[in-house]
Amino acid sequence: MTTSKYMNRKVKLLTVFILSFVAWSCKTDKLVSNKHLAPNLPEQYRDQGKATQENNIGSIPWRDFFKDPVLQSLIDSAIQHNLDMQLALKNIESSQLSLKQAKAGYLPTAQLQVRGNSTNPSNNSMNGLSLNQFLKQHHVEDYTASIGLSWEADLWGKIKNQNAAALASYLQTEEAKKVIQTQLIAQVAQGYYQLLMLYQLRDIAQQNLQLSDTTLRIVKQQYEVGDITLLALEQVDAQRLSAAALIPDFEQQIHLQENAIQILSGKLPAEIKTPEQLVNVRFPEDLATGVPADLLSHRPDVKQAELAVTASQAYQKAAKARMYPSLVISAEAGVNAFKASNWFNLPASLFGAITGSITQPIFQRRELKTQYELARIEQEKNVMIFKQKVISAAGEVSDALISIQKLKEKQQITLDRTTRLKEATKHANLLFETGMATYLEVITAQSNILQSELELAQVKKAELSAVVDLYRSLGGGWSNN
Repeated sequence: MTTSKYMNRKVKLLTVFILSFVAWSCKTDKLVSNKHLAPNLPEQYRDQGKATQENNIGSIPWRDFFKDPVLQSLIDSAIQHNLDMQLALKNIESSQLSLKQAKAGYLPTAQLQVRGNSTNPSNNSMNGLSLNQFLKQHHVEDYTASIGLSWEADLWGKIKNQNAAALASYLQTEEAKKVIQTQLIAQVAQGYYQLLMLYQLRDIAQQNLQLSDTTLRIVKQQYEVGDITLLALEQVDAQRLSAAALIPDFEQQIHLQENAIQILSGKLPAEIKTPEQLVNVRFPEDLATGVPADLLSHRPDVKQAELAVTASQAYQKAAKARMYPSLVISAEAGVNAFKASNWFNLPASLFGAITGSITQPIFQRRELKTQYELARIEQEKNVMIFKQKVISAAGEVSDALISIQKLKEKQQITLDRTTRLKEATKHANLLFETGMATYLEVITAQSNILQSELELAQVKKAELSAVVDLYRSLGGGWSNN
Protein backbone atom coordinates (compact mmCIF):
# COMPACT_ATOMS: atom_id res chain seq x y z
CA MET A 1 0.00 0.00 0.00
CA THR A 2 1.44 3.39 -1.03
CA THR A 3 1.74 6.29 1.36
CA SER A 4 -0.88 8.25 -0.59
CA LYS A 5 -3.44 5.46 -0.38
CA TYR A 6 -2.71 4.98 3.31
CA MET A 7 -3.28 8.68 3.97
CA ASN A 8 -6.51 8.66 1.97
CA ARG A 9 -7.78 5.77 4.02
CA LYS A 10 -6.98 7.60 7.26
CA VAL A 11 -8.81 10.66 6.00
CA LYS A 12 -11.88 8.58 5.08
CA LEU A 13 -11.94 6.84 8.45
CA LEU A 14 -11.59 10.16 10.28
CA THR A 15 -14.37 11.66 8.16
CA VAL A 16 -16.72 8.77 8.96
CA PHE A 17 -15.90 9.14 12.65
CA ILE A 18 -16.60 12.85 12.59
CA LEU A 19 -19.94 12.43 10.81
CA SER A 20 -20.99 9.68 13.21
CA PHE A 21 -20.05 11.79 16.21
CA VAL A 22 -21.95 14.77 14.82
CA ALA A 23 -25.05 12.61 14.31
CA TRP A 24 -24.80 11.30 17.88
CA SER A 25 -24.30 14.76 19.35
CA CYS A 26 -27.17 16.32 17.44
CA LYS A 27 -29.83 14.08 18.95
CA THR A 28 -32.35 16.38 20.61
CA ASP A 29 -33.76 15.23 23.92
CA LYS A 30 -37.21 16.23 25.09
CA LEU A 31 -37.37 18.92 27.72
CA VAL A 32 -37.49 17.50 31.21
CA SER A 33 -40.65 18.29 33.19
CA ASN A 34 -40.16 20.22 36.41
CA LYS A 35 -43.67 19.77 37.78
CA HIS A 36 -42.18 17.84 40.69
CA LEU A 37 -40.69 21.13 41.94
CA ALA A 38 -44.17 22.62 42.43
CA PRO A 39 -45.50 22.84 46.00
CA ASN A 40 -47.79 20.06 47.20
CA LEU A 41 -51.28 20.96 46.03
CA PRO A 42 -54.47 19.92 47.85
CA GLU A 43 -57.07 17.67 46.26
CA GLN A 44 -59.49 20.56 45.93
CA TYR A 45 -59.62 24.33 46.20
CA ARG A 46 -60.82 26.15 49.27
CA ASP A 47 -64.56 26.91 49.04
CA GLN A 48 -64.87 24.32 46.27
CA GLY A 49 -67.51 21.63 46.18
CA LYS A 50 -66.77 18.12 45.04
CA ALA A 51 -63.79 18.21 42.69
CA THR A 52 -63.53 16.11 39.53
CA GLN A 53 -60.67 15.88 37.08
CA GLU A 54 -62.99 15.39 34.11
CA ASN A 55 -64.56 18.87 34.12
CA ASN A 56 -62.74 22.19 34.04
CA ILE A 57 -64.06 25.37 32.46
CA GLY A 58 -60.45 26.41 31.88
CA SER A 59 -60.29 23.91 29.02
CA ILE A 60 -63.30 25.44 27.23
CA PRO A 61 -62.36 27.58 24.19
CA TRP A 62 -63.34 31.19 24.66
CA ARG A 63 -65.75 31.13 21.69
CA ASP A 64 -67.72 28.42 23.47
CA PHE A 65 -67.57 30.10 26.87
CA PHE A 66 -68.71 33.57 25.72
CA LYS A 67 -71.83 33.13 23.58
CA ASP A 68 -72.61 36.79 22.86
CA PRO A 69 -71.71 37.45 19.17
CA VAL A 70 -70.90 41.14 19.84
CA LEU A 71 -68.52 40.16 22.63
CA GLN A 72 -66.99 37.47 20.43
CA SER A 73 -66.35 40.05 17.73
CA LEU A 74 -64.68 42.41 20.20
CA ILE A 75 -62.48 39.64 21.61
CA ASP A 76 -61.50 38.44 18.15
CA SER A 77 -60.56 41.99 17.15
CA ALA A 78 -58.50 42.41 20.31
CA ILE A 79 -56.58 39.19 19.65
CA GLN A 80 -55.87 40.26 16.09
CA HIS A 81 -55.04 43.93 16.60
CA ASN A 82 -54.09 44.59 20.21
CA LEU A 83 -50.53 45.97 20.31
CA ASP A 84 -49.53 43.86 23.31
CA MET A 85 -50.46 40.78 21.30
CA GLN A 86 -48.50 42.07 18.32
CA LEU A 87 -45.44 42.57 20.52
CA ALA A 88 -45.82 39.05 21.86
CA LEU A 89 -45.85 37.68 18.30
CA LYS A 90 -42.68 39.64 17.51
CA ASN A 91 -41.04 38.16 20.61
CA ILE A 92 -41.96 34.70 19.33
CA GLU A 93 -40.36 35.49 15.96
CA SER A 94 -37.16 36.64 17.69
CA SER A 95 -37.10 33.53 19.85
CA GLN A 96 -37.57 31.32 16.79
CA LEU A 97 -34.46 32.87 15.23
CA SER A 98 -32.51 32.28 18.43
CA LEU A 99 -33.66 28.66 18.49
CA LYS A 100 -32.53 28.13 14.89
CA GLN A 101 -29.18 29.69 15.75
CA ALA A 102 -28.79 27.38 18.75
CA LYS A 103 -29.53 24.30 16.61
CA ALA A 104 -26.88 25.47 14.13
CA GLY A 105 -24.32 25.10 16.92
CA TYR A 106 -24.06 21.40 16.05
CA LEU A 107 -22.91 22.22 12.51
CA PRO A 108 -19.30 22.93 11.53
CA THR A 109 -18.25 26.41 10.48
CA ALA A 110 -17.07 26.75 6.87
CA GLN A 111 -14.94 29.49 5.40
CA LEU A 112 -13.87 30.09 1.82
CA GLN A 113 -10.51 31.80 1.44
CA VAL A 114 -8.67 33.00 -1.66
CA ARG A 115 -5.27 34.62 -1.15
CA GLY A 116 -2.22 35.53 -3.10
CA ASN A 117 1.06 37.00 -1.92
CA SER A 118 4.48 37.89 -3.21
CA THR A 119 7.52 37.89 -0.88
CA ASN A 120 10.85 39.54 -1.62
CA PRO A 121 13.28 38.73 1.21
CA SER A 122 16.53 40.56 1.86
CA ASN A 123 19.44 39.45 -0.31
CA ASN A 124 21.52 39.21 2.83
CA SER A 125 19.04 36.96 4.61
CA MET A 126 19.05 33.17 4.63
CA ASN A 127 15.76 33.09 2.74
CA GLY A 128 17.05 35.54 0.13
CA LEU A 129 20.30 33.63 -0.44
CA SER A 130 18.46 30.30 -0.68
CA LEU A 131 15.87 31.73 -3.05
CA ASN A 132 18.54 33.18 -5.35
CA GLN A 133 20.55 29.96 -5.24
CA PHE A 134 17.76 27.51 -6.05
CA LEU A 135 15.20 29.51 -8.06
CA LYS A 136 17.52 32.12 -9.58
CA GLN A 137 15.10 34.90 -8.60
CA HIS A 138 14.69 37.40 -5.80
CA HIS A 139 10.99 36.95 -4.95
CA VAL A 140 8.52 34.12 -4.52
CA GLU A 141 4.79 34.08 -5.25
CA ASP A 142 2.12 31.96 -3.59
CA TYR A 143 -1.51 31.51 -4.68
CA THR A 144 -4.06 29.59 -2.58
CA ALA A 145 -7.80 28.90 -2.77
CA SER A 146 -9.23 26.75 0.01
CA ILE A 147 -12.27 25.78 2.04
CA GLY A 148 -11.75 25.42 5.77
CA LEU A 149 -14.05 23.55 8.16
CA SER A 150 -14.00 23.68 11.94
CA TRP A 151 -16.23 21.65 14.26
CA GLU A 152 -16.39 21.41 18.03
CA ALA A 153 -17.32 18.01 19.44
CA ASP A 154 -20.06 18.35 22.06
CA LEU A 155 -18.30 16.07 24.56
CA TRP A 156 -19.85 17.55 27.71
CA GLY A 157 -23.22 18.64 26.40
CA LYS A 158 -22.45 22.37 26.17
CA ILE A 159 -24.09 22.84 22.79
CA LYS A 160 -26.84 20.40 23.67
CA ASN A 161 -27.78 22.38 26.79
CA GLN A 162 -27.56 25.68 24.93
CA ASN A 163 -30.02 24.20 22.46
CA ALA A 164 -32.30 23.03 25.29
CA ALA A 165 -32.17 26.49 26.87
CA ALA A 166 -33.06 28.13 23.55
CA LEU A 167 -35.97 25.71 23.08
CA ALA A 168 -37.28 26.44 26.58
CA SER A 169 -36.94 30.18 25.95
CA TYR A 170 -38.87 29.83 22.70
CA LEU A 171 -41.65 27.92 24.45
CA GLN A 172 -41.68 30.62 27.11
CA THR A 173 -42.54 33.23 24.47
CA GLU A 174 -45.37 30.97 23.28
CA GLU A 175 -46.72 30.78 26.82
CA ALA A 176 -46.23 34.54 27.24
CA LYS A 177 -48.51 35.07 24.25
CA LYS A 178 -51.11 32.82 25.87
CA VAL A 179 -50.81 34.78 29.13
CA ILE A 180 -51.48 38.03 27.28
CA GLN A 181 -54.40 36.46 25.42
CA THR A 182 -56.09 35.16 28.58
CA GLN A 183 -55.68 38.56 30.24
CA LEU A 184 -56.87 40.37 27.13
CA ILE A 185 -60.00 38.22 26.79
CA ALA A 186 -60.81 38.75 30.47
CA GLN A 187 -60.33 42.51 30.15
CA VAL A 188 -62.55 42.76 27.07
CA ALA A 189 -65.27 40.59 28.65
CA GLN A 190 -65.24 42.52 31.92
CA GLY A 191 -65.23 45.83 30.05
CA TYR A 192 -68.19 44.63 27.97
CA TYR A 193 -70.17 43.64 31.08
CA GLN A 194 -69.28 47.00 32.61
CA LEU A 195 -70.79 48.63 29.52
CA LEU A 196 -73.97 46.53 29.83
CA MET A 197 -74.21 47.58 33.47
CA LEU A 198 -73.92 51.26 32.51
CA TYR A 199 -76.66 50.79 29.94
CA GLN A 200 -78.88 49.32 32.63
CA LEU A 201 -78.01 52.03 35.14
CA ARG A 202 -78.96 54.66 32.57
CA ASP A 203 -82.28 52.89 31.88
CA ILE A 204 -83.00 52.71 35.61
CA ALA A 205 -82.28 56.42 35.98
CA GLN A 206 -84.56 57.24 33.03
CA GLN A 207 -87.38 55.13 34.46
CA ASN A 208 -86.97 56.78 37.85
CA LEU A 209 -87.04 60.17 36.15
CA GLN A 210 -90.35 59.26 34.53
CA LEU A 211 -91.70 58.21 37.93
CA SER A 212 -90.50 61.50 39.41
CA ASP A 213 -92.21 63.39 36.57
CA THR A 214 -95.48 61.69 37.43
CA THR A 215 -95.08 62.50 41.12
CA LEU A 216 -94.17 66.12 40.33
CA ARG A 217 -97.27 66.50 38.14
CA ILE A 218 -99.52 65.26 40.91
CA VAL A 219 -97.82 67.53 43.45
CA LYS A 220 -98.31 70.54 41.16
CA GLN A 221 -102.00 69.76 40.86
CA GLN A 222 -102.32 69.55 44.64
CA TYR A 223 -100.35 72.76 45.09
CA GLU A 224 -102.59 74.59 42.64
CA VAL A 225 -105.69 73.64 44.64
CA GLY A 226 -103.92 74.49 47.91
CA ASP A 227 -103.63 71.00 49.35
CA ILE A 228 -99.85 71.20 49.84
CA THR A 229 -97.30 73.96 50.34
CA LEU A 230 -94.67 75.44 48.03
CA LEU A 231 -91.99 73.72 50.13
CA ALA A 232 -93.38 70.31 49.16
CA LEU A 233 -93.38 71.28 45.48
CA GLU A 234 -89.76 72.45 45.66
CA GLN A 235 -88.60 69.28 47.42
CA VAL A 236 -90.30 67.01 44.91
CA ASP A 237 -88.83 69.05 42.05
CA ALA A 238 -85.36 68.82 43.64
CA GLN A 239 -85.79 65.04 43.92
CA ARG A 240 -86.63 64.91 40.21
CA LEU A 241 -83.53 66.93 39.31
CA SER A 242 -81.35 64.57 41.36
CA ALA A 243 -82.66 61.65 39.31
CA ALA A 244 -82.19 63.62 36.07
CA ALA A 245 -78.54 64.42 36.97
CA LEU A 246 -77.69 60.71 36.98
CA ILE A 247 -78.49 60.31 33.28
CA PRO A 248 -75.72 62.51 31.75
CA ASP A 249 -73.27 61.00 34.24
CA PHE A 250 -74.09 57.47 33.08
CA GLU A 251 -74.05 58.55 29.42
CA GLN A 252 -70.58 59.99 29.90
CA GLN A 253 -69.36 56.75 31.48
CA ILE A 254 -70.91 54.77 28.61
CA HIS A 255 -69.04 56.90 26.09
CA LEU A 256 -65.73 56.47 27.92
CA GLN A 257 -66.27 52.73 28.37
CA GLU A 258 -67.00 52.26 24.66
CA ASN A 259 -63.80 54.10 23.80
CA ALA A 260 -61.79 51.99 26.23
CA ILE A 261 -63.11 48.72 24.80
CA GLN A 262 -62.51 49.80 21.22
CA ILE A 263 -58.94 50.89 22.00
CA LEU A 264 -58.33 47.60 23.83
CA SER A 265 -59.58 45.85 20.69
CA GLY A 266 -57.10 47.76 18.54
CA LYS A 267 -59.68 50.11 17.04
CA LEU A 268 -60.38 53.81 17.10
CA PRO A 269 -63.07 55.05 19.53
CA ALA A 270 -66.57 54.26 18.28
CA GLU A 271 -70.03 53.30 19.49
CA ILE A 272 -70.70 49.68 20.44
CA LYS A 273 -74.18 48.51 19.52
CA THR A 274 -75.51 45.40 21.22
CA PRO A 275 -79.01 44.01 21.84
CA GLU A 276 -77.77 42.14 24.92
CA GLN A 277 -78.96 43.20 28.37
CA LEU A 278 -77.12 42.66 31.62
CA VAL A 279 -80.01 40.81 33.26
CA ASN A 280 -80.06 38.24 30.44
CA VAL A 281 -76.37 37.25 30.60
CA ARG A 282 -76.08 33.68 31.86
CA PHE A 283 -73.24 31.28 32.56
CA PRO A 284 -73.57 27.58 33.37
CA GLU A 285 -74.57 26.96 36.99
CA ASP A 286 -71.90 24.28 37.31
CA LEU A 287 -68.66 26.22 36.98
CA ALA A 288 -66.40 23.18 37.24
CA THR A 289 -62.86 24.00 38.34
CA GLY A 290 -61.22 20.58 38.19
CA VAL A 291 -58.46 19.93 40.71
CA PRO A 292 -55.59 22.27 41.66
CA ALA A 293 -53.07 20.06 39.86
CA ASP A 294 -54.71 21.11 36.58
CA LEU A 295 -53.11 24.54 37.00
CA LEU A 296 -49.72 23.06 36.11
CA SER A 297 -50.92 22.30 32.60
CA HIS A 298 -53.72 24.84 32.03
CA ARG A 299 -52.26 28.08 33.36
CA PRO A 300 -49.87 29.55 30.75
CA ASP A 301 -48.08 31.75 33.30
CA VAL A 302 -47.40 28.67 35.46
CA LYS A 303 -46.08 26.79 32.43
CA GLN A 304 -43.99 29.81 31.51
CA ALA A 305 -42.44 29.82 34.98
CA GLU A 306 -41.76 26.09 34.72
CA LEU A 307 -40.03 26.59 31.38
CA ALA A 308 -37.91 29.32 32.96
CA VAL A 309 -36.69 26.69 35.44
CA THR A 310 -35.91 24.33 32.54
CA ALA A 311 -34.02 27.04 30.66
CA SER A 312 -31.99 28.05 33.71
CA GLN A 313 -31.10 24.41 34.39
CA ALA A 314 -29.82 24.07 30.83
CA TYR A 315 -27.84 27.34 31.11
CA GLN A 316 -26.29 26.07 34.33
CA LYS A 317 -25.20 22.81 32.69
CA ALA A 318 -23.82 24.69 29.69
CA ALA A 319 -21.88 27.04 31.98
CA LYS A 320 -20.39 24.04 33.77
CA ALA A 321 -19.45 22.39 30.47
CA ARG A 322 -17.44 25.48 29.49
CA MET A 323 -14.99 24.62 32.27
CA TYR A 324 -14.19 21.25 30.66
CA PRO A 325 -11.81 20.60 27.72
CA SER A 326 -12.98 21.45 24.21
CA LEU A 327 -12.21 19.18 21.26
CA VAL A 328 -12.07 21.07 17.97
CA ILE A 329 -11.50 19.27 14.67
CA SER A 330 -10.45 21.38 11.67
CA ALA A 331 -9.98 20.53 8.02
CA GLU A 332 -8.77 22.54 5.04
CA ALA A 333 -8.58 21.61 1.36
CA GLY A 334 -7.93 23.53 -1.84
CA VAL A 335 -5.32 24.36 -4.46
CA ASN A 336 -1.93 25.97 -3.98
CA ALA A 337 0.82 26.94 -6.42
CA PHE A 338 3.91 29.15 -6.64
CA LYS A 339 2.89 30.29 -10.10
CA ALA A 340 -0.54 31.57 -11.10
CA SER A 341 -0.33 29.57 -14.31
CA ASN A 342 -0.07 26.33 -12.28
CA TRP A 343 -2.88 27.15 -9.90
CA PHE A 344 -5.43 24.86 -11.53
CA ASN A 345 -2.91 22.23 -12.61
CA LEU A 346 -4.83 19.33 -11.05
CA PRO A 347 -4.23 17.13 -9.16
CA ALA A 348 -0.69 18.38 -8.61
CA SER A 349 -1.84 21.64 -6.98
CA LEU A 350 -4.31 20.02 -4.60
CA PHE A 351 -3.59 20.05 -0.88
CA GLY A 352 -5.48 19.01 2.28
CA ALA A 353 -5.00 19.03 6.03
CA ILE A 354 -6.92 17.74 9.07
CA THR A 355 -6.07 18.79 12.60
CA GLY A 356 -7.52 18.17 16.02
CA SER A 357 -6.96 20.20 19.17
CA ILE A 358 -8.00 19.92 22.80
CA THR A 359 -8.20 23.11 24.83
CA GLN A 360 -8.57 23.08 28.60
CA PRO A 361 -9.36 26.42 30.28
CA ILE A 362 -6.95 26.93 33.18
CA PHE A 363 -6.98 30.53 34.33
CA GLN A 364 -9.53 33.01 33.07
CA ARG A 365 -9.76 35.33 36.06
CA ARG A 366 -12.58 33.21 37.62
CA GLU A 367 -14.88 34.17 34.74
CA LEU A 368 -16.13 30.65 33.96
CA LYS A 369 -16.73 29.75 37.60
CA THR A 370 -18.57 33.01 38.19
CA GLN A 371 -20.80 32.35 35.19
CA TYR A 372 -21.61 28.89 36.56
CA GLU A 373 -22.39 30.22 40.05
CA LEU A 374 -24.61 32.96 38.62
CA ALA A 375 -26.45 30.38 36.50
CA ARG A 376 -26.95 28.20 39.60
CA ILE A 377 -28.39 31.13 41.58
CA GLU A 378 -30.65 32.10 38.66
CA GLN A 379 -31.94 28.53 38.52
CA GLU A 380 -32.75 28.57 42.25
CA LYS A 381 -34.55 31.91 41.85
CA ASN A 382 -36.64 30.54 39.00
CA VAL A 383 -37.66 27.55 41.12
CA MET A 384 -38.92 29.97 43.79
CA ILE A 385 -40.80 32.01 41.18
CA PHE A 386 -42.37 28.83 39.80
CA LYS A 387 -43.58 27.81 43.26
CA GLN A 388 -44.94 31.31 43.88
CA LYS A 389 -46.81 31.26 40.57
CA VAL A 390 -48.50 27.97 41.49
CA ILE A 391 -49.51 29.26 44.94
CA SER A 392 -50.80 32.55 43.50
CA ALA A 393 -52.78 30.70 40.81
CA ALA A 394 -54.47 28.51 43.42
CA GLY A 395 -55.24 31.63 45.45
CA GLU A 396 -56.82 33.37 42.46
CA VAL A 397 -59.13 30.42 41.85
CA SER A 398 -60.14 30.33 45.52
CA ASP A 399 -60.77 34.11 45.50
CA ALA A 400 -62.99 33.82 42.44
CA LEU A 401 -64.95 30.91 43.94
CA ILE A 402 -65.77 32.70 47.18
CA SER A 403 -66.60 35.91 45.28
CA ILE A 404 -69.09 34.09 43.06
CA GLN A 405 -70.65 32.32 46.02
CA LYS A 406 -71.13 35.44 48.15
CA LEU A 407 -72.19 37.65 45.23
CA LYS A 408 -74.93 35.15 44.38
CA GLU A 409 -76.18 35.39 47.94
CA LYS A 410 -76.00 39.18 47.89
CA GLN A 411 -77.75 39.33 44.53
CA GLN A 412 -80.67 37.28 45.85
CA ILE A 413 -80.99 39.48 48.93
CA THR A 414 -80.82 42.65 46.83
CA LEU A 415 -83.39 41.23 44.39
CA ASP A 416 -85.82 40.46 47.24
CA ARG A 417 -85.33 43.96 48.67
CA THR A 418 -85.88 45.55 45.25
CA THR A 419 -89.09 43.59 44.75
CA ARG A 420 -90.44 44.77 48.10
CA LEU A 421 -89.42 48.35 47.46
CA LYS A 422 -91.23 48.31 44.12
CA GLU A 423 -94.40 47.29 45.92
CA ALA A 424 -93.78 49.91 48.57
CA THR A 425 -93.40 52.60 45.91
CA LYS A 426 -96.68 51.59 44.28
CA HIS A 427 -98.47 51.72 47.62
CA ALA A 428 -96.90 55.07 48.47
CA ASN A 429 -98.08 56.57 45.18
CA LEU A 430 -101.62 55.24 45.65
CA LEU A 431 -101.79 56.47 49.23
CA PHE A 432 -100.42 59.87 48.19
CA GLU A 433 -103.04 60.24 45.48
CA THR A 434 -105.78 59.52 48.03
CA GLY A 435 -104.23 61.80 50.62
CA MET A 436 -103.27 59.02 53.04
CA ALA A 437 -99.47 59.48 52.60
CA THR A 438 -97.27 62.55 52.53
CA TYR A 439 -94.99 63.62 49.69
CA LEU A 440 -91.99 62.84 51.91
CA GLU A 441 -93.03 59.17 52.03
CA VAL A 442 -93.29 59.14 48.25
CA ILE A 443 -89.85 60.75 47.81
CA THR A 444 -88.29 58.32 50.26
CA ALA A 445 -89.85 55.31 48.52
CA GLN A 446 -88.66 56.47 45.10
CA SER A 447 -85.15 57.17 46.38
CA ASN A 448 -84.97 53.73 48.01
CA ILE A 449 -86.08 51.87 44.88
CA LEU A 450 -83.63 53.84 42.75
CA GLN A 451 -80.68 52.96 44.98
CA SER A 452 -81.75 49.32 45.26
CA GLU A 453 -82.09 48.87 41.50
CA LEU A 454 -78.72 50.54 40.89
CA GLU A 455 -77.12 48.27 43.49
CA LEU A 456 -78.75 45.18 41.95
CA ALA A 457 -77.22 45.97 38.56
CA GLN A 458 -73.81 46.51 40.14
CA VAL A 459 -73.98 43.21 42.05
CA LYS A 460 -74.96 41.37 38.85
CA LYS A 461 -72.00 42.88 37.01
CA ALA A 462 -69.65 42.01 39.90
CA GLU A 463 -70.81 38.40 39.74
CA LEU A 464 -70.16 38.24 35.98
CA SER A 465 -66.70 39.72 36.51
CA ALA A 466 -65.98 37.08 39.16
CA VAL A 467 -66.98 34.34 36.72
CA VAL A 468 -64.65 35.80 34.11
CA ASP A 469 -61.90 35.92 36.76
CA LEU A 470 -62.51 32.26 37.55
CA TYR A 471 -62.30 31.36 33.85
CA ARG A 472 -59.03 33.26 33.47
CA SER A 473 -57.53 31.97 36.70
CA LEU A 474 -58.15 28.40 35.52
CA GLY A 475 -56.18 29.14 32.34
CA GLY A 476 -59.14 29.64 30.04
CA GLY A 477 -59.02 31.83 26.98
CA TRP A 478 -55.89 30.86 25.07
CA SER A 479 -57.38 28.05 22.98
CA ASN A 480 -58.29 29.14 19.45
CA ASN A 481 -60.47 26.14 18.70
